[in-house]
Amino acid sequence: MDFGASLFGGTKEVMIPKECKVVFVSDNFVEDYVGGAELTSEALIQSSPFVVFKLRSKEVSVKNLEQGHDKFWIFGNFSQMDYKLIPTIVANMKYAILEYDYKFCRYRSPEKHLEIENIECDCDNNVHGKLVSALYQGAKSLWWMSEAQMEFYHKKFPFLKDRPNVVLSSVFDEDFFLNMKLLRAKYENNKSEKWIVIGSNSWIKGVDDAEAYCKDNDLEYELVWGIGYQECLEKLASSKGLVFLPKGGDTCPRLVIEAKLLGCELVLNENVQHKDELWFDTDNLEDTESYLYAARDRFWNALKNDMSFSGTLSGYTTTKDCIEQNYPWRECITSLLGFCNEVVVVDGGSKDGTWEELEEWAKGEEKLVIHQEERDWNHERFAVFDGLQKALARSICTGDFCWQQDCDEVVHENDYEKVRGICDNFPNNIDLIAMPVIEYWGGPEKVRADVYPWKWRISRNKPHITHGIPAKLRKFDENGYAYSAPGSDGCDYIRSDNFDVVPCGSFYTQDVDNVRRQVNMNPEAKQAYQAWFNQVVNAFPAVYHFSWWDLERKIKTYRDYWGNHWKSLYNEGKEDTPENNMMFDCAWSEVNDEMIKARAEEMKNKLGGWIWHKKWNGEDTTSHIICAKDLPEVIKQWINQK
Repeated sequence: MDFGASLFGGTKEVMIPKECKVVFVSDNFVEDYVGGAELTSEALIQSSPFVVFKLRSKEVSVKNLEQGHDKFWIFGNFSQMDYKLIPTIVANMKYAILEYDYKFCRYRSPEKHLEIENIECDCDNNVHGKLVSALYQGAKSLWWMSEAQMEFYHKKFPFLKDRPNVVLSSVFDEDFFLNMKLLRAKYENNKSEKWIVIGSNSWIKGVDDAEAYCKDNDLEYELVWGIGYQECLEKLASSKGLVFLPKGGDTCPRLVIEAKLLGCELVLNENVQHKDELWFDTDNLEDTESYLYAARDRFWNALKNDMSFSGTLSGYTTTKDCIEQNYPWRECITSLLGFCNEVVVVDGGSKDGTWEELEEWAKGEEKLVIHQEERDWNHERFAVFDGLQKALARSICTGDFCWQQDCDEVVHENDYEKVRGICDNFPNNIDLIAMPVIEYWGGPEKVRADVYPWKWRISRNKPHITHGIPAKLRKFDENGYAYSAPGSDGCDYIRSDNFDVVPCGSFYTQDVDNVRRQVNMNPEAKQAYQAWFNQVVNAFPAVYHFSWWDLERKIKTYRDYWGNHWKSLYNEGKEDTPENNMMFDCAWSEVNDEMIKARAEEMKNKLGGWIWHKKWNGEDTTSHIICAKDLPEVIKQWINQK
């Protein structure tokens, strides 16, 4: 295996200017083709308070999505985009949708679909339609051309009602409104009796129906085709009216708006979808103009909120006799206070002064919310209480997002902004994300490579998300008390309604894990994994975990606590025998502090980690990696105080 190639990609191609704030995606822009959608897009782009980069939909790629992940994207027409990119966009980008037609349909028109295939459009039930609806569901906001268009989408995809939906209508630039006034004044008393029918090769524009209407009603008409934009406006301004009878839904045709503002009478059918909206269905042209004039500001003011959205973050942890356990619990809470809007600490009834210190701390720190929930820690199922304590702490959180941290974990001060950045750019299609973990072994010199370097960490604060035993592992004893089958620590992220596991997003891949598993046997794998690990913990907010930092303390907790914990959690009554002791060749009851001290030194020197599902013979060795990232300042102080 080429370990380097499997873990690292090539250099990224720079495709999007750094100075731009907004990437506008469209099949075409006015430089390519002058149509209604292109004119609306251009009017918005020219009025933008931000630097906008135009990206043609056929040019959208994984590389420029990666490069532009910190930009705000607007997707207009995107029929030429690779639809396989949609999951990547939904998961990683912050964006809005500007829907001009009906892109869930592969013909972009349900009526055209029926005409071509002679069957009703069913694209909402196929892969194409579902991909488009997923893209729309992940958007910060959805912008429609007409109320009828929006309602049609909502009938097909009811879940889109939960998104921020705004009817924008067609958009015009500053020069347009001046041009309308000048043309109205020019032809106010000089209109002919002619009606205008706009020619087109497109069946859906209904040219034949418009001509037939004029003939049936003895209207003098002119078929206008193949002339310039300004000349067409002159024709409308000088004519009596416009007949426009499209055969399919035309969401907000600019032609009709232009004709109205030029004083034309209108003959329209129901397929002109904006015709009955209040801003249009009025005799007061000033009302119509005012509505249209405000569209640009309405759009960008709303997108400013989408772009600058920064959700509040609640951090939560639990404590129980942390002073006695010599955990860096103060450092844990200090780091949480550094990047969270509030920090919730639930104490399980500490008797060593931990709770009293928390009370004093909370008096001077308004972001610190404390609660004590004493439980019967002598209960036969006391191990299940860990999950209940976390669930309680989470239920107290009020932020938009939640960050969970154990009381022996710390975030580096240089990563505080990175955590906030995740809240600002949280993937749209998931509720829970795992982050890297630096798991030390016996001190700062060794980082474990024998365990997954990722742990679920940050989530949306949704009421159905809690902690506990997953449904598939959930069991009950003869007294009706819950316990777990092996495979859960009792603190999994689960749904409160059915106990299913909450899906978790992670940047950790199977390829990386395959390399990690070979660290012990292959120096090349170790080198590649260590390089990847250091790259990742510098790129993402990593959590420093100190559970195995003090091996002597850890072995003592195995002797004095963990055996009973696993017995309680898994309903397993293992006898205290040498065979069941994975660290010593004797029963735990025979292990004294001197033996633990000697074994801790052995483990520190010979091992880089050990999974205690099997006994260590005192001779086997395991490899480790080195983390180049510096220790957090609070941990340096903690070490100096010890």
